[in-house]
Amino acid sequence: MSASTPSAAAALAADLESGDAGELADASFTITDLAREFDITPRAIRFYEDQGLLAPDRQGPGGRRRVYSAGERTRLKLTLRGKRLGLSLGEIKEILDLYESPRDTVPQLERFLASLAQHRAVLTQQLEDLNAQLAEIDQHERQCRRLLVDAQAGTGKPPKRRKAA
Repeated sequence: MSASTPSAAAALAADLESGDAGELADASFTITDLAREFDITPRAIRFYEDQGLLAPDRQGPGGRRRVYSAGERTRLKLTLRGKRLGLSLGEIKEILDLYESPRDTVPQLERFLASLAQHRAVLTQQLEDLNAQLAEIDQHERQCRRLLVDAQAGTGKPPKRRKAA
C-alpha cells in the first residue's frame, strides 16, 4: 500500500476542484507538449492513459495522434501530484472519477470513505512498526554511547564475544 495520508487525498481532491482547466479551457496539447511541461516521458503519459487516468481525443489517420484537452492536462497534473503524495494509481483514479461524476453520489462517497479508512489503518500500522524500530535504534544508540564513554575513560571492559554455535 502507498505511504499517503487521507489529507493527501483531500489535498488532491481540492486541487481537482480548483484546477487550472478554466484558465486554459480552449487549449489543446500534444503528448510531447505535456511530456516536456511535466518532465516525464511520453511513455509515462501513455501508461497513465492505459490505466484509465487519461482519455485524450484521437485525431488523424487511424486516430494515431493524441490531443489532450485542458481537462486532461489537469488530470495528468493531479495524477503526478497524487503520486508525489504517495497515492496509488487506483486511489488517484477513484478521486478523479469521483469529482467528475455527479455530486453527492452516495455509493461513491461511501466507497471513497471506506478506502480512506483502510488506507488510514495501513498507515497506522506502518507508523507503529516504525516507532518500534526507532525505539530499538534509540536503545542501541544509548548502549553504544555508554560503551564509548567507558572506552574513552579507560574503564571500559572489552565486549564479550559470543561463542560460535
